[in-house]
Amino acid sequence: MAREQTQQRIIDTEWQMFQRTQGREGRAQCQNDRPQFELMRLSQFMTWPEPLLDSYLTDLEQAQREGRNLVTEKYARMMASTDREIYEREIKPFLQPLSEERQATQEHVIAVQVAWARQFRKQYPNLGNAMRVLTTDEDSAAGTSFETYLRGELSTYSPRTIDRYAHFVDTLQSDHKNLTEMTIRNTVQLSGYDDLPDAEAAQQQ
Repeated sequence: MAREQTQQRIIDTEWQMFQRTQGREGRAQCQNDRPQFELMRLSQFMTWPEPLLDSYLTDLEQAQREGRNLVTEKYARMMASTDREIYEREIKPFLQPLSEERQATQEHVIAVQVAWARQFRKQYPNLGNAMRVLTTDEDSAAGTSFETYLRGELSTYSPRTIDRYAHFVDTLQSDHKNLTEMTIRNTVQLSGYDDLPDAEAAQQQ
């Protein structure tokens, strides 16, 4: 399957799952904004190598066969930070526990990505201001941090996919690349800007 087709199948499947995700306060406004959803998810998946894309698409298709909704599970796992009491009482008993080894892999990846996001925000403060708050200790009822969102998403990946994702992150780090910068560059270029400096300057106007 061509790379672009794989990306689109992932986005289509995630969108279907997102439409079936029900929050405690009802349907969220972002669930009505397919173009923004597609922009943000495509910006991310454009950075991924094909074996990682293939693995994650397999995860989504397997989840569909099993009647699982990975988007719902992602948001449910975020509640371990955003609403701990409800998470422990109503959600945790229904989620598959993660091994200590799996959690260690995830936390390694998260630490690298939080550092990248912090570096990006320093270099491009105007664009950074439009991002989520950065760390879990900044979570509130009004907003979920980049760290907590990432932890929730990684927790839904299969063992095969998390291993490929961790390898992807480690390779970028070895090559002195910044995944946040790569992803947001895709976002601004898909939005019509030439590059990050162009988009950064536009935020000052």
